[in-house]
Amino acid sequence: MISLVIVLVYLLALLCLGLASKFFFRGTSKDYFVASHSIGPFMLLMSVFGTTMTAFALVGSTGKAFQRGIGTYGLMASSSGLIHALCFYFIGIRLWAIGKKYGYVTQIQFFRQRFESNRLGYLLFPILVGLVVPYLLIGILGAEKTILGMTKGMFPHTFSADPDWIGAVPPWLSGFVVCAVVLSYVFAGGSRSAAWANTFQTLVFMCMGILAFVLISNKLGGLHAAIQQANPEHLVRTPSSITLGSGEHEFVRHVGVPPLMFLSYMFIPMSVGMFPHIFQHWLTARDAKSFKLTVIMHPVCIMIVWVPCVLIGVWATGSAAGMPPLTDDKVGAVLSIMVAKLIHSPVIIGLVTAGILAAVMSSLDSQFLCLGSMFTNDIVLHRAGPGRYDDRQIISIARCFVVGVVALTYVLSLLAPKNIFDLAIWSFSGFAALTPLVFSALYWKRATKAGAYASIVAAMLTWLWFFHLSGYGGEYAVGGRIMPVALCFAAGAIAMFVVSLLTPAPHPDTIRRFFPK
Repeated sequence: MISLVIVLVYLLALLCLGLASKFFFRGTSKDYFVASHSIGPFMLLMSVFGTTMTAFALVGSTGKAFQRGIGTYGLMASSSGLIHALCFYFIGIRLWAIGKKYGYVTQIQFFRQRFESNRLGYLLFPILVGLVVPYLLIGILGAEKTILGMTKGMFPHTFSADPDWIGAVPPWLSGFVVCAVVLSYVFAGGSRSAAWANTFQTLVFMCMGILAFVLISNKLGGLHAAIQQANPEHLVRTPSSITLGSGEHEFVRHVGVPPLMFLSYMFIPMSVGMFPHIFQHWLTARDAKSFKLTVIMHPVCIMIVWVPCVLIGVWATGSAAGMPPLTDDKVGAVLSIMVAKLIHSPVIIGLVTAGILAAVMSSLDSQFLCLGSMFTNDIVLHRAGPGRYDDRQIISIARCFVVGVVALTYVLSLLAPKNIFDLAIWSFSGFAALTPLVFSALYWKRATKAGAYASIVAAMLTWLWFFHLSGYGGEYAVGGRIMPVALCFAAGAIAMFVVSLLTPAPHPDTIRRFFPK
């Protein structure tokens, strides 16, 4: 029980920290949504990095490495480090400057004025919400699988419904606790609470990830011994197939990464340029100089987190780890199972599990808040017009919508058994497909309203078609080699370019507003 108590103490500390930030809350909607543009360099780095990592990085990458092998690092981490930094520099700083100048708190406010269309917001809102919800599910599913792995056999007389996880705290309970904790401090302090909590959580999961890596490698006899005992097919990128299980439980797993799949994965990190929660974090920055530390250190932070997680996933394939042949919907528990199997100190298990939960929860708050901000500013206030509601009413509207989103996401998490890594890839692919929209809006004067509509529709229809072919969230590659994101991105970019050239240019006032000399 000691490890579970440590996790509960961590959740209580996170809750207290988030609620403590309320004492610095200025009571204005601007402070609730963007912390009055007061976040400095270090906290901006921690909050942005923590928000981009999530369960996808720790839980998802370990599980995917257990499936696909060492090539998992190259799929996302190596390219993400560089592409994220470029997005922060070329998109983030420019959007921060425009947002601060004109008082924007959401992406849609920027796109509406840049493309001279109020209706564009009504098209974008359901798309962005629809893409954020799977991202939210990643966090909750990650927390549920982590606690499931840690508490297996802990309560055999209380929780015994699932024969594979007898005695483990069930997902419905762990998911509820996580949602309640995050909702409490987001409800209280908004973006300032999210920034404070993300900073704390990022420091926790980076330290605990390194601790887990060192302890697990030591238990396996050191780095060299741990690698030597791993399944050899998981140590190369060459594609192959292996058969796991036996009898009724036998299944085939594809190992390795084909070259075209490896290259087309590089489009996925571009999604950070269209994440609505990252946009909101950018707007909290005190000044443009605050981005410098984030641009420089973000790739380093990614390496610190991803290398240990991917290696642990590869080590888990070896005989020394004693892992069962987990099916795709169970691999999210690989990291917590490895910790529980190889680290016998309940204190260390509790600390490492708290670190995993920190990564899992570090994006939930920002995502919940961004959806409340979008609904309030882009739907309610946009329809009502300026001056209809005061700050207190605006904050209440945002809070009510956040509560509704948390409740919906919690219910969906109980119905979504998909692989965390694959679910994340589909969410990221959708955002990446919209990246031509934001890049054109910022750097191409000739980009038009019609081009924006065409880009969004083309990208999303392509995405929906491939999402359908995947079985609505499974792993899928066109021809078994090309990631759908590459084709979705191309569809959006081509539609923007062709239609913009065929339609009248934006009004000169719009050009002067967004492209000052």
